[in-house]
Amino acid sequence: MTLEGIYTPLITPFQADGAFDLDALAELIERLIGAGVHGLISGGSTGENYAETVEERLELARFVTERAKGRVPVIVGTGAMRTPDSIALAKGARDMGADALLLGTPPYSVPTEAENALNALTIDRAADLPIILYNYPGRMGVAMGREFLDRVSESENVIGIKESSGDINRVHLLARDYPHIQMSCGMDDQALEFFAWGARSWICAGSNFLPEEHIALYRACAVDGDFARGRRIMSAMLPLMAVLEQGGKFIQCVKHGVEFSGLRAGPMRPPLQGLDADEKRDLEQVITTLRADIAAILGEK
Repeated sequence: MTLEGIYTPLITPFQADGAFDLDALAELIERLIGAGVHGLISGGSTGENYAETVEERLELARFVTERAKGRVPVIVGTGAMRTPDSIALAKGARDMGADALLLGTPPYSVPTEAENALNALTIDRAADLPIILYNYPGRMGVAMGREFLDRVSESENVIGIKESSGDINRVHLLARDYPHIQMSCGMDDQALEFFAWGARSWICAGSNFLPEEHIALYRACAVDGDFARGRRIMSAMLPLMAVLEQGGKFIQCVKHGVEFSGLRAGPMRPPLQGLDADEKRDLEQVITTLRADIAAILGEK
């Protein structure tokens, strides 16, 4: 499996009573595929997986897989505190015909690199699907270091890594020492740097509501090699990146961005709460300006 393009980690639209709004999710999927995203991810943290049961996550993944109808790859997140839960999610992904797994470190337990690798390889054996690793020490507590990468690289199923550490030296490490593991941008404000170092894909939550703009940066850098234009697009996107990466309300912003784009996202599941009126207004202004700026850049001859 080749990781190429923009992959959207889907939000989970909820109704007022906390039930899934599957009609809204279907509309979002159609919007994203129509806009040209290259793949969908079900069960990531952007989808509020931490507030869902294993059964609910499998229900959502099955819905996404069936709705996509093979038009784009579907990747299923297996992140969980308990290995048996991750195995259940991985086996479920295999049985429903998903294309790959997104596999992170179990949060809170703080495993050693050897323990973390054994956990990953156990999930790998349970499903035998392509795996995209997910390195996010800010949420998981530990990084996927050299020992981990060396151990899991023994499996041919480990094809890529979503790098979300924020440490630019990790980009250098992966590009130089692990070229056989496809590097995917997982830190939005470093997307330009990832592409400069050879990444061919970007797993970006903001593409839930700005798919065309994220695709524009990918095309400028990874397809056309036009980093002068890429820098201008990235500059226009940086105010949004600042809100998403530094504002402390990442998922809330993404869900309101979907609402502002004209689709339903619904409320958050506890413990998180939605944006207040001022936060919504500030985000909307950032989005409106970004759209106009990037449209102007793309409209130039």
